[in-house]
Amino acid sequence: MGRESGNLTRMWHVITYSLSPSERHIFWRCFSQGIPNMLLRSRACILHIVPFVVFYPVYTWGTQEFEKSNRKNSAAYENDK
Repeated sequence: MGRESGNLTRMWHVITYSLSPSERHIFWRCFSQGIPNMLLRSRACILHIVPFVVFYPVYTWGTQEFEKSNRKNSAAYENDK
């Protein structure tokens, strides 16, 4: 059967792989199209990042002040037995 269609031969325990040209040149467009695309996407996303960066310190400061205000005064309990 193998010899009639294109003179194919049967080889045991041999595995061959082949890649298409698009798989061989995987990083071909990475620098020419990937980096500008990344910059455009990050510029569109900046409106979501800036408020987080600005208000996160305010949030942490408010949480610390809240925890400080809920502490008990240890001087008020010195004479308790």
